[in-house]
Formats: sequence, structure tokens, C-alpha cells
Amino acid sequence: MEKHDKAIVIAGAGIGGLTLALTLHQIGVHCIVLESVGVLKPLGVGINLQPNAVRELYDLGINASELDQIGIQTKEWALVGRNGKDVYAEPRGISAGYQWPQYSVHRGQLQLLLYEKLKERLGPNCVRTDARVTAYRNTENGVAVSVSNRAGQTSDVIGALLIGADGLHSVVRAQMHPNQPPISWSGAILWRGVSEAKPLRTGASFVGLGSHTKRMVMYPIGPAHPETGLATINWIAEVTVDPSAGWGDSDWNKQVDLDHFVHHFKDWQYEWLDVPALVAGATEIFEYPMVDRDPIDNWVDGNVLLIGDAAHVMYPTGSNGASQAIVDARILGAAILAHGTNALAIQSVEQRLCAEVSAVVLRNRSAGPFRLLNVLDERCGGVFDDIEQVFPAVEREEIMRDYKTAAGYAAEKLNAAEPTIASGAKIQS
Repeated sequence: MEKHDKAIVIAGAGIGGLTLALTLHQIGVHCIVLESVGVLKPLGVGINLQPNAVRELYDLGINASELDQIGIQTKEWALVGRNGKDVYAEPRGISAGYQWPQYSVHRGQLQLLLYEKLKERLGPNCVRTDARVTAYRNTENGVAVSVSNRAGQTSDVIGALLIGADGLHSVVRAQMHPNQPPISWSGAILWRGVSEAKPLRTGASFVGLGSHTKRMVMYPIGPAHPETGLATINWIAEVTVDPSAGWGDSDWNKQVDLDHFVHHFKDWQYEWLDVPALVAGATEIFEYPMVDRDPIDNWVDGNVLLIGDAAHVMYPTGSNGASQAIVDARILGAAILAHGTNALAIQSVEQRLCAEVSAVVLRNRSAGPFRLLNVLDERCGGVFDDIEQVFPAVEREEIMRDYKTAAGYAAEKLNAAEPTIASGAKIQS
């Protein structure tokens, strides 16, 4: 048994868990990070970091030049109808009046950047790999965490708090909510890949194309090469089918061939974009269902708190899953500064975030900002000559404004907000 009475134990070294570890180091709190995989590798493809998350990374000492190495500052968010005509477009990040940019980055490269920062600050053994959290037990003064490795060895780690940042298949959440419903699948199937291609529109645009039942999302995750003009483009192809039979494949992230899905988009060719050619340029293509979990009423059990996907995995339609994990970690750090490493701190996080973020999960089920395409389809089947005649700008802008406010990154509110954690703040020993 390993005792660290004042330490915070973190289950999971993903984006949320690593951001929390960096935050705890910043405020002077000891932590132990337990990760089930043997080696952290840059897995995944593109994600978006909203300005509210970028603000937090800056406050952790991660600067723009470092983020520029793993991604690109997003300039525009645009929706285009199946006929190739604009439905909605708006500037993003600095161009939209935020004090911080929005970034499109490679998820795995962001995870490794956070990991390298943590190693710089805490040393090479800051994350214990091949250490899978299997259970927990609340004690009078903290929590006992059961850990196992692939060799079958088990041990207990004793700490003040356990933070479950162990993702969609969270063991911590499963113990906290043993009767939770199964993972929810809407019928949407995603195929994801990256291709070298010419970036669209501004050169740093996020573009959604199609309808609410069949669409493409594309955005660069790096700048165009100065000689070739080509950039690494992250793309997601999505088709919705009848979900009543359930997801029949046990592999949630399997590699597939182009022929497995490209027929859905064979005629998606425009003067400004050739979708079949874009997806054909990927060296690897992965298929998985678009899933989330029903929101839960509480994220706390005694001295245990859920954050990130373990607490609120959400559809990627709002492009804010990773951003919310970062914000969760920072708000927890602020709560620990205010209350100490105890149950009161994690209860305050739950009270502040649980209902609010659960509402965002449900909004994303309703397509999040992509709801614009749903409304368009209801009104005209997605076919139009003049968007103003079927879907006036004032209505489109209201939908977007409501979503950004609910998700916590409306520009005016974010720009006026005090830092989550004041510069130099340290916990009182």
C-alpha cells in the first residue's frame, strides 16, 4: 500500500488528466497520475480548442508558438449546403473579437505537448504508465485506489482525492454509477482521416458540408507548405442510419478501406472541392460510431470526482469536448485553492458544472451548431437559391449565439471574465 495523504490521484493521462496535473503543480499540490497504457503515443486525429480552453493553456505557460507547432489558428467556421452554397459563415478566434485564438490541432500531438510540459516540471516519472485504476474505496480521510498492470500485479494508492479522467469507458464512473444506461448511439457513423490537400476558403477554415443526415467536416491542422501549397487536412465523413439494431461491431475504432464508405459521397464534387479525391488521399481511415452517454445527476462520490469525457462525453458536433475537459481541470484547480484538497472542493465543481455541461451534452445531441442544417433541411430539403429567402441571417445568428453562450465561449463574457486561477496563486499549506 502506498500512502500519499495530501496527494490527488488522477486516473487517466489524456487531455483532461494532464491539464489537471499541470494545474495542480502550478498551485503547489502533489498529484499522482495513473495511466493504463504502457506508452503514451500521439493517437487520434484533429480536434478544435475553443478560445476558453486556449486561455487556460496560456495561463499554464503553454504559448502560441508551441501550439502553432501542433496546429493552426482557426480563422473561420462555415456551413455549406449540399448544393455547395454558403449557409452560414463567421470569423473565429482573434478575428471574431476574442482575446485568445481558436486552434485546430492534432489530438495526440496536444496530449504529447501536455505530457512533455509535465515531464519538464515534475520529472520523467510524472505519469505512471501500465497502471490501470480498477476500483476505489472512500475512507474517513481520503480514498484508496486499486491499481493493476498487464502482468496481473495489483496495489493500492492512498490519496486525499481521486479524479476520474479515464474517458468514455471510465472505470471510475462505472463504479460510481453501476446502473448507468449503456453508451448511446444515434445512428451516425463516422469515418475519419487526414489527407494532404489544398486548404479551403481562408486557408484556416473549419467547413461543414452537406445535410444533417450526410455531411463532411474538413479543416487543416497545420499551415500549408510554402512550396506545395498543401496542408494536412483533417476530415470527417458522417452518415446517419437506423440505430435500432445497435452498433454490431465490437471494434469502436477500426481501420477500413476507402471503398467501405466513399460511395456515399461519390458525386460530392464542386469547383472548390472534390470530396472523393480528398478522402482518397488518406493513408489510414478509421470508422466508429458517434456516441455519448446520458447525463448523470452527480459527478461526486465522497472523495471522488469525474471530469472530462468520464463526466460528460459529448458528440463532436460542437467541437468543444476537449475544451471542456481543459476547463474542468482548471475550475477544479480554482476550487482546491478556495477549499483545499477535500470533498468540499470537488462538490463545488459539481455544483458549478454538472447541470450546465449536461445541458450542452443534450444540445450536441440536437446537432449543436450544426442544427442550422437541420432547420434548413426542414424548410427546403437543403436546396436553395437564396439562403435569406428560406433562413434569414437573424435566425441563423441567434442559433449560433445561443450555442456559444451555453458552451461557455461567448466572446463578450469570456473576454470580461477574470482568470480562472490568478497568476502566482498557491494553496495554503
